[in-house]
Amino acid sequence: MIRIGVDVGGTNTDAVVMQSDEFLGGAKSSTTKDILSGVENAIKAALNQAKIESKDVEALIIGTTHFVNAIVQRKKLAKTGLIRICLPSGGSILPFADWPKELVDSMNGKFQLVKGGFEMDGSEIAKLDEKEIINALSELKKLGCDQIAISSVFATVRGDMEQEAFDIIKKNSPNINISLSKNIGGMGLLERENAALINATLKPLAKEVVDSFEELGNKMNLKCPMFFTRNDGTLIQSSEVIDLPVLTFACGPTNSMRGAAFLSKEKNALVVDVGGTTTDVGEVKDGFPRQAGTYVTVADVRTNFSMPDVISFGLGGGSIINSDKLSIGPQSVGHELIDKAKIFGGDILTASDVAVSLGRCKMGTSDAPEITNKNEIINLMDQMVEDKVVRARTSSQKIPIIAVGGGSVMLNNEIDGLKVIKPPHNDLANAVGAAIAQVSGQVSKVVLIDDKVDRESAIKEVTDEATRLAIKRNANPDSINVLAVSDMPLSYLPGNNLLINVTVVGDLKWRTNN
Repeated sequence: MIRIGVDVGGTNTDAVVMQSDEFLGGAKSSTTKDILSGVENAIKAALNQAKIESKDVEALIIGTTHFVNAIVQRKKLAKTGLIRICLPSGGSILPFADWPKELVDSMNGKFQLVKGGFEMDGSEIAKLDEKEIINALSELKKLGCDQIAISSVFATVRGDMEQEAFDIIKKNSPNINISLSKNIGGMGLLERENAALINATLKPLAKEVVDSFEELGNKMNLKCPMFFTRNDGTLIQSSEVIDLPVLTFACGPTNSMRGAAFLSKEKNALVVDVGGTTTDVGEVKDGFPRQAGTYVTVADVRTNFSMPDVISFGLGGGSIINSDKLSIGPQSVGHELIDKAKIFGGDILTASDVAVSLGRCKMGTSDAPEITNKNEIINLMDQMVEDKVVRARTSSQKIPIIAVGGGSVMLNNEIDGLKVIKPPHNDLANAVGAAIAQVSGQVSKVVLIDDKVDRESAIKEVTDEATRLAIKRNANPDSINVLAVSDMPLSYLPGNNLLINVTVVGDLKWRTNN
């Protein structure tokens, strides 16, 4: 299968063409204001290098920061209302309680509390009232909300009422967009509710983004299905992105880590991805990013949907150096590096200038600048990276560090006593990670262990369900393997209950030109 992988970053947009596991060609292009022209430039250059015609491409896979940027920048957010199913006992902490005010204002965040929800043992707090749901919807519409999120107390134990509320609303307002918390987040009402709200406010933008990319594909004669990459390093169909845009939030660092593992053939390693503005440090296990174990903060909002455990900080090839104060970043010249850095004839001292001056890399069109305290600056850079590597390590095991990204040429060959690997095409690792992405099936389920169901059979049941889901998403049945299994006793529920989480992955099975 010939695939194009694209990763849209803040500084550069990268594209690669791959056939199975073979790298055929790749290119970088400056990220443009309109995004799409930069994507088009990168794809054209990659196809040209690979000597592949667009009509022969069988899948286009995109990693984009559109949605997380919209939340962070408070831009293009839809007016969103929440219906929380919780009364009479679940209203002590109100929705949006810990949100930044400017974010709530940007999405016109409103809410209604209604009767219903479940106790931790799955018993009803109160029955759902259809009229109350209709009235809540009517009030939110009056307040200007055209996107609805629904959360329910202990929806992860029983999602019945969220689904029932969904059906009631759709019967009365079939065109309204609805996000259910049970489909997005895990245990923890507020964090799961926050995730559903963020997802809801992004759905119109998601439709706009997907439509724009599809138009670009048609313009470029890419007669193939289009996918996006998820936070866990797997694929999501474009139709699913429209419904669940939050699942793509961290695809940038995720793609880099997947690409790093693939290019280096190291399945267990630390990854340091140095871009033009920031550096991301994370760990891969079995070739996939280690996921954050608890809560994740997005734009100062606590959430609990799946995200990679990544440390980001302000160091990149374009980081501005103040040699007098001996400071690095976090400001960066970004995509203007080739105009403003001294090695390109500009007048701003950047991290790339220092690296070139010390002979760590070769780039630019001008001679390396004279920097009197370059050793002190490079030592500070090395220390910044080492501090984050130490934080990211989960054991004292001597695993390698894989350096990727356009700015990785600045790194030393050893960090914190660990060997640094810089594999071929490492500057395009993020696009490679997109191109090799597999299809996943993920199921989380509470199962009662008793005389009829033991732990092993319960895990098998959930694994089979995850496998069916992956196949439904066009995974090749013969390629599916279990990526992760976890089971956690739920001591607060009566009986011997286990929360079982299973993730399976498989290769994409899709012929496009038939």
